[in-house]
Order: sequence, then C-alpha cells, then structure tokens
Amino acid sequence: MTTEAAIAPAAAEPFVPGAPPPAPLRLDVWRGIADDNPVMIQMLGLCPTMAISNQVSNGLGMGAATIFVLVCSSFLISLLRKVIPAEVRLATYILIIATFVTIADLVMQAYSPVLSKTLGPFVPLIVVNCIILGRAEAFAGKVGPLRAVADAIGMGLGFLLALLIMCAFREVVGSGMFLGHPLFGPNYEPWVFMIMPPGGFLTMGLMFLAMGWWGERKKALLKKAVA
Repeated sequence: MTTEAAIAPAAAEPFVPGAPPPAPLRLDVWRGIADDNPVMIQMLGLCPTMAISNQVSNGLGMGAATIFVLVCSSFLISLLRKVIPAEVRLATYILIIATFVTIADLVMQAYSPVLSKTLGPFVPLIVVNCIILGRAEAFAGKVGPLRAVADAIGMGLGFLLALLIMCAFREVVGSGMFLGHPLFGPNYEPWVFMIMPPGGFLTMGLMFLAMGWWGERKKALLKKAVA
C-alpha cells in the first residue's frame, strides 16, 4: 500500500526570514544593473568609486576585481548557507570574501603590476566593500547558488557601469583623453580640477542629480499613464 509520504511532493526549501521573493534570473541580473544599482541607487561603495575614478583603466580594473569577488563569494556562501552557524555567519562571510580578494589582488600584481600599483590599497579594501558583504547577508545567504550568482553578476555590472560613467567623464574632461588616447587635439585646455579629488565629488553629485531627475520623470510618466 502506497503511503501518503511516498506520494507527497518533495518539500519545498524552508522559508528563510528576509529572503527575497521568487523572481526570474534575468530580473535578478537587471535589478543590480538598473533598478537597484549599488552606486547610483543604493549609494554603496562610494569610497573606491570616487578614489579611483579618474581614469577608465582604473575603473575597468576595479570593476573586474569586484565582479570576480562578488560572483565567487556569493556562489560559495550560497552553497554553504545551510551549514554556516548563524552566530558566526558574518565572520565566515568576511573570511570567504577575503580569500577571493587575495586571489584577485595577487593575480593583478602578477599580470598588471602598473594597474595594481595605481589602485593601491583599494583592491585589498574590497574585503570591506559594503556592496559585497551586503549582498552576502541580504541575498546569497538566503537563496540558491543560481540566484546568488545572477544577483552578484547584476550588482557587479551595476558597480562597473557607475565606475565607467564617472571614469569616462572625469578622464575626458580632466585630461582630454580616453584610455590614454587624446580626443580633442593639442589646443584643448584640460580641466585638471576634474581628475583631482574635488572633481570626483562634483562628478558624483552630477550623477546623483541625473538619477534623481530620471526617477522623478519615471514617476511622472507612470502617473500620466495611470490617469
């Protein structure tokens, strides 16, 4: 005789308090790029964003290192989420993140020593980047590996996008170059101010201003469509 337990469907994964609602993987990726961009919307990771955003090459290097750490740490944390004791989860997350940051730092020193020297301490400081630890605590520690990786890719690409916007603007205006190639000829007078620290604050302020305008425009269009 077939028992009720034998014919019952497999039990769903137990509910985790604070877990994000179910969503397609493409939406997990898109959320980090646009709707919940870590820099332009959540205003996280602002210190490295301003500190190294005076050249596009710096942004590419920092963005690539951050994506690597985000994806690898989120995947591993998600795999181990059921065996990591709640009492030591933050310490465990930091240890996992630090491992992948060390790998990224050593690879950068080996294959791009000039970029590694330019970025200086900001690559090791990825360990305490609130974007990575925040995604580990809010997302990767509460969902399966596929969703954790999708979220990490989206957040990493969103961080890279914000970096490249700032880097391109500051490098073009501040030195008249893009990736080291002159754009405006010998008569261009560069705004050296833009590649100095105050230029980072100004550029970030302009970026937040643009995002605020876009958000208000979206609300107005939505209200008009509903009316």
